[in-house]
Amino acid sequence: MVVCSVNRMTRRCVVNLVCFGNRAVTQIYGNPLRPLHTSVCNNSSQPKSGFKPEKVAVVTKTTRYEFEQQRYRYAGLSEEDLKQLLRMKGSSYSGLLERHNIHTNNVEHIVKSLRKEGIEVRVVKRGEYDKEVVRWADAIISAGGDGTMLLVASKVLSKDKPVVGVNTDPERSEGHLCLPVRYTRAFPEVLEKLCRGEFRWLWRQRIRLHLEGTGINPTPVDLHEEQLSLEQHSQAHRITTMDSQRRAGTLYESFSKPSLLPIRSLNEIFIGESLSSRASYYEISVDDGPWEKQKSSGLSICTGTGSKAWSYNINKLAEQAVEQVLKIGMYAQVSL
Repeated sequence: MVVCSVNRMTRRCVVNLVCFGNRAVTQIYGNPLRPLHTSVCNNSSQPKSGFKPEKVAVVTKTTRYEFEQQRYRYAGLSEEDLKQLLRMKGSSYSGLLERHNIHTNNVEHIVKSLRKEGIEVRVVKRGEYDKEVVRWADAIISAGGDGTMLLVASKVLSKDKPVVGVNTDPERSEGHLCLPVRYTRAFPEVLEKLCRGEFRWLWRQRIRLHLEGTGINPTPVDLHEEQLSLEQHSQAHRITTMDSQRRAGTLYESFSKPSLLPIRSLNEIFIGESLSSRASYYEISVDDGPWEKQKSSGLSICTGTGSKAWSYNINKLAEQAVEQVLKIGMYAQVSL
């Protein structure tokens, strides 16, 4: 049983992003100056001067080609074996390699553009991205898609550290939180506009999460990196539970104090079982209101940024559903 207490925040937890047009992050514009999108104006501010960071961290996504290589690296598969395996799964080896090369070339373009301006650059993979990288950098560039952007923003705890999203595969990815796709291959233009101050800061609210209770693992686990199977997860869960009970003696004695997670959610927070096939049992209270027991697939809490993403698809009404509702209303009116 999980106990959830949801409180509306009085203090803002925000992140400073960078983008163009009516997209996320920092608004950058060309000449002549054009009016900003309405949704951006209320949460943006004109910089007093240009912005040129001395140190920039470029966080790159893991491409599908790299992911498949990593999955079977310990099995000792050759490149030819990987080709055969992907073919059996219905995937195209040449297609994955092509998308990987496009991503890699665009990352190299970003890095070369930064170094040409005398900016110190550190390139890190998503698995290597941690608080030390965030502390080192004056600004952070997400090189990937929206998923990479969300990961990068989640570990930036300070509102004073800008985040820039660059879509490195614009032909296959929309990149709602990234700069317009034309800047992917024209990154020097982005740096020029930043240096001249031709942009606006855009602030996005995020969610903090405190954990309190029994059997809580203080060390975060990236499920994307772990790729735990059912057997592995069950075994790990049993070992963790037994160790915690052995150390504490009883569940009640192992009750932990409130702990603030070292992440900030830009899109949403999902509370549920790490194994998606399991139902979640929990008690929930909103703004210190009455407690209510629930059973569901999990609990999703989203921000304004995430309201058009996963949360939208969870709650949206399909045209067929709306049609059925209207028919019910028409039949009820006729019967009256």
